Amino acid sequence: MSDVQPSAGRRIRNPQDFYGGLALIGMALFALWAMSDLSGMHGPNFGPGTAPRIFAVLLGLSGAAISAIGVVSDGPALERWAIRGPVLIVGAILFFAVAIRPLGLVVTSFVAMMISATASPAMKLVPSVIWSAIVTAFCAVLFPKVLNLPMDLWPRFLIQ
Repeated sequence: MSDVQPSAGRRIRNPQDFYGGLALIGMALFALWAMSDLSGMHGPNFGPGTAPRIFAVLLGLSGAAISAIGVVSDGPALERWAIRGPVLIVGAILFFAVAIRPLGLVVTSFVAMMISATASPAMKLVPSVIWSAIVTAFCAVLFPKVLNLPMDLWPRFLIQ
Protein backbone atom coordinates (compact mmCIF):
# COMPACT_ATOMS: atom_id res chain seq x y z
CA MET A 1 0.00 0.00 0.00
CA SER A 2 1.23 3.52 -0.76
CA ASP A 3 2.15 6.29 1.70
CA VAL A 4 0.40 8.82 -0.53
CA GLN A 5 -2.70 10.28 1.07
CA PRO A 6 -5.58 11.55 -1.08
CA SER A 7 -5.60 15.31 -1.36
CA ALA A 8 -9.22 15.85 -0.32
CA GLY A 9 -9.60 19.60 0.12
CA ARG A 10 -5.87 20.37 0.20
CA ARG A 11 -4.58 23.07 -2.15
CA ILE A 12 -1.05 21.74 -1.94
CA ARG A 13 -1.48 18.07 -2.75
CA ASN A 14 2.18 17.11 -2.23
CA PRO A 15 3.61 19.35 0.53
CA GLN A 16 7.02 17.63 0.63
CA ASP A 17 7.70 18.45 -3.01
CA PHE A 18 6.15 21.90 -2.77
CA TYR A 19 8.19 23.06 0.21
CA GLY A 20 11.32 21.29 -1.03
CA GLY A 21 11.00 23.22 -4.29
CA LEU A 22 10.57 26.47 -2.35
CA ALA A 23 13.76 25.67 -0.42
CA LEU A 24 15.65 25.20 -3.72
CA ILE A 25 14.28 28.52 -5.00
CA GLY A 26 15.44 30.17 -1.76
CA MET A 27 18.94 28.72 -2.15
CA ALA A 28 19.07 29.90 -5.77
CA LEU A 29 18.03 33.43 -4.76
CA PHE A 30 20.64 33.47 -2.00
CA ALA A 31 23.32 32.30 -4.46
CA LEU A 32 22.33 34.98 -6.97
CA TRP A 33 22.52 37.62 -4.24
CA ALA A 34 25.87 36.31 -2.94
CA MET A 35 27.46 36.45 -6.39
CA SER A 36 25.97 39.79 -7.39
CA ASP A 37 29.38 41.49 -7.29
CA LEU A 38 30.95 38.97 -9.71
CA SER A 39 31.15 40.02 -13.34
CA GLY A 40 29.21 38.03 -15.88
CA MET A 41 29.76 37.31 -19.51
CA HIS A 42 31.62 39.90 -21.61
CA GLY A 43 31.03 39.13 -25.27
CA PRO A 44 32.13 35.56 -25.97
CA ASN A 45 34.26 35.40 -22.78
CA PHE A 46 32.98 33.92 -19.55
CA GLY A 47 33.45 36.03 -16.43
CA PRO A 48 33.92 34.59 -12.92
CA GLY A 49 30.19 34.88 -12.21
CA THR A 50 28.82 33.34 -15.39
CA ALA A 51 28.85 29.64 -14.51
CA PRO A 52 27.66 30.12 -10.91
CA ARG A 53 24.87 32.39 -12.16
CA ILE A 54 23.80 29.78 -14.74
CA PHE A 55 23.76 27.04 -12.08
CA ALA A 56 21.80 29.23 -9.66
CA VAL A 57 19.18 29.99 -12.31
CA LEU A 58 18.92 26.28 -13.20
CA LEU A 59 18.53 25.46 -9.50
CA GLY A 60 15.75 28.03 -9.18
CA LEU A 61 13.97 26.71 -12.27
CA SER A 62 14.24 23.15 -10.95
CA GLY A 63 12.81 24.31 -7.63
CA ALA A 64 9.91 26.01 -9.41
CA ALA A 65 9.18 22.83 -11.37
CA ILE A 66 9.30 20.70 -8.21
CA SER A 67 6.99 23.13 -6.40
CA ALA A 68 4.57 23.06 -9.32
CA ILE A 69 4.55 19.26 -9.21
CA GLY A 70 3.76 19.53 -5.51
CA VAL A 71 0.65 21.53 -6.31
CA VAL A 72 -0.73 19.25 -9.04
CA SER A 73 0.23 15.73 -7.89
CA ASP A 74 -0.66 13.73 -4.80
CA GLY A 75 2.08 12.99 -2.31
CA PRO A 76 2.87 12.40 1.34
CA ALA A 77 2.19 14.97 4.03
CA LEU A 78 5.02 16.73 5.82
CA GLU A 79 6.73 14.68 8.49
CA ARG A 80 8.10 15.92 11.80
CA TRP A 81 11.39 17.68 11.46
CA ALA A 82 14.41 16.07 13.04
CA ILE A 83 16.65 18.72 14.57
CA ARG A 84 19.51 16.50 15.77
CA GLY A 85 21.07 15.85 12.36
CA PRO A 86 21.20 19.41 11.03
CA VAL A 87 22.42 20.81 14.37
CA LEU A 88 25.27 18.29 14.63
CA ILE A 89 26.31 18.68 10.98
CA VAL A 90 26.41 22.48 11.31
CA GLY A 91 28.22 22.04 14.64
CA ALA A 92 30.85 19.84 12.98
CA ILE A 93 31.40 22.44 10.26
CA LEU A 94 31.69 25.26 12.79
CA PHE A 95 34.07 23.19 14.94
CA PHE A 96 36.25 22.57 11.90
CA ALA A 97 36.29 26.27 11.01
CA VAL A 98 37.28 27.31 14.54
CA ALA A 99 39.71 24.49 15.34
CA ILE A 100 41.67 23.95 12.11
CA ARG A 101 44.40 26.52 12.89
CA PRO A 102 45.10 25.75 16.55
CA LEU A 103 44.53 21.96 16.43
CA GLY A 104 45.81 21.12 12.95
CA LEU A 105 44.26 19.08 10.18
CA VAL A 106 44.57 15.61 11.72
CA VAL A 107 42.88 16.29 15.06
CA THR A 108 40.29 18.66 13.62
CA SER A 109 39.28 16.37 10.74
CA PHE A 110 38.93 13.36 13.00
CA VAL A 111 36.85 15.17 15.64
CA ALA A 112 34.66 16.88 13.01
CA MET A 113 33.98 13.52 11.36
CA MET A 114 33.04 12.00 14.71
CA ILE A 115 30.70 14.91 15.50
CA SER A 116 29.00 14.54 12.12
CA ALA A 117 28.73 10.77 12.57
CA THR A 118 26.67 11.30 15.73
CA ALA A 119 24.06 13.12 13.61
CA SER A 120 22.65 9.74 12.62
CA PRO A 121 20.69 7.75 15.19
CA ALA A 122 22.11 4.61 13.53
CA MET A 123 25.71 5.63 14.33
CA LYS A 124 27.98 2.82 15.49
CA LEU A 125 31.19 3.74 17.29
CA VAL A 126 33.74 1.33 15.77
CA PRO A 127 32.82 1.87 12.09
CA SER A 128 32.66 5.63 12.71
CA VAL A 129 36.15 5.68 14.24
CA ILE A 130 37.54 3.58 11.38
CA TRP A 131 35.90 5.73 8.70
CA SER A 132 36.99 8.95 10.43
CA ALA A 133 40.58 7.66 10.55
CA ILE A 134 40.49 6.75 6.84
CA VAL A 135 39.08 10.15 5.80
CA THR A 136 41.56 11.95 8.08
CA ALA A 137 44.50 10.05 6.55
CA PHE A 138 43.22 10.88 3.08
CA CYS A 139 42.93 14.59 3.98
CA ALA A 140 46.40 14.56 5.58
CA VAL A 141 47.88 13.37 2.28
CA LEU A 142 45.64 15.28 -0.12
CA PHE A 143 45.71 18.85 1.19
CA PRO A 144 49.32 19.47 2.29
CA LYS A 145 51.08 16.97 0.01
CA VAL A 146 49.10 16.60 -3.24
CA LEU A 147 47.50 20.06 -3.37
CA ASN A 148 50.48 21.70 -1.62
CA LEU A 149 48.29 23.76 0.72
CA PRO A 150 50.12 25.35 3.66
CA MET A 151 48.37 23.81 6.66
CA ASP A 152 49.63 22.34 9.88
CA LEU A 153 48.92 18.65 10.30
CA TRP A 154 49.26 18.65 14.08
CA PRO A 155 48.31 21.03 16.90
CA ARG A 156 50.52 24.10 17.20
CA PHE A 157 51.47 23.32 20.81
CA LEU A 158 52.98 19.99 19.64
CA ILE A 159 54.97 21.58 16.80
CA GLN A 160 56.64 24.36 18.82
